[in-house]
Amino acid sequence: MTDYSPFPLIDLSGSPRERGRIHGKAAADRLRRGAKMYAESLLKNGVDWKELERRAERLVPQVETFEPAYIEEMRGIAEGAGEPFAAVMLMNARTEMVAAARKSHVEKHFPDGCTAALALPEASADGVLLHGQNWDWRAECAETGVVLRIRRDDGPDILTFTEAGGLARSGLNSAGIGLTANALECDRDYQRGPGVPLPFIRRKVLESAYLAQAVQTIVATPKPGSNHMAVSHCEGEAFGFECAPDETFWLAPDRGLYVHANHWITESARARVKDTGLAETPCSIYRDKRVREQLAPKRGKLALDDLRQAFFDDWGAPWSVCRPPRLSARGVMTATTAMILMRPGEGHLEACPMPALNRRFTAYTLTPDRVAQRAAAE
Repeated sequence: MTDYSPFPLIDLSGSPRERGRIHGKAAADRLRRGAKMYAESLLKNGVDWKELERRAERLVPQVETFEPAYIEEMRGIAEGAGEPFAAVMLMNARTEMVAAARKSHVEKHFPDGCTAALALPEASADGVLLHGQNWDWRAECAETGVVLRIRRDDGPDILTFTEAGGLARSGLNSAGIGLTANALECDRDYQRGPGVPLPFIRRKVLESAYLAQAVQTIVATPKPGSNHMAVSHCEGEAFGFECAPDETFWLAPDRGLYVHANHWITESARARVKDTGLAETPCSIYRDKRVREQLAPKRGKLALDDLRQAFFDDWGAPWSVCRPPRLSARGVMTATTAMILMRPGEGHLEACPMPALNRRFTAYTLTPDRVAQRAAAE
């Protein structure tokens, strides 16, 4: 791949079905490419298209129970793109659709990485909260990513980076909430019955008007597999959540700075779960350390460019914070597919595809709701 085109911005408004149709029509080629990539990967593991369709339909009731509008929006995406509904569900629940019929996912799943960091206002140069991450996943996804700007009548507007057809991944909302997510793994994953696929939880977090609502969504929602989510509010609060399927462990920033990669770091989590992900992402143990060590001396003076430079760190390449394309242990080409940088209170998000090979960022904006931001802080 040599064309590092910016991730397209898609404006969505109207009812969930209408938003979906706009999304699907605008991102049809990228959605088709992503669904084909995942479907081919699953086919190699014995899951044909008919089985994918059955699994997609089996997920509908639990997603509808969590939020019925999400099914409507996904059906709209399928209609707009002219693709089967199962293709859209696959883009939102790829891991869960494979694991649903298997007791063990370890040999079937290719975990994504990520290194995330945020600085509270007390640690930044201009008193503005900063939040960002590197997304490490399949290199082909640099060609399937999109940025959605979602206008809503029933809550904050949303600006989110995600794969085409997905409802959310990382992003911010007009009420000043920011979100990033990184993979975790433990011995409880996909063993304890159904849960809500992670992209729907992330979308619900970004629909929150208050930080408390976002925290409640993360802590109270059962998950089929592990994950880490960092949630921030522009008025000066942020927390990280290491989520096992049935238990959540939370962390606070250290003197205004927070960094997390792909291994469990809370003492309580490490005492209770077995980390099964380090075999796939051994570089995690120093990726967060290197980012933290670059940012810590600049507490009180941090700017978005400092997060940018820390995320560009190439020590240990290709097992680095900023990962160039390389074959994983399972023969899949992986890379740092995107770098995302945000100033959530200002509705500012920057994204760069394949940052190890390309340093051109595109800025995306969302009009902040200052009244909502202040109300949440009062």
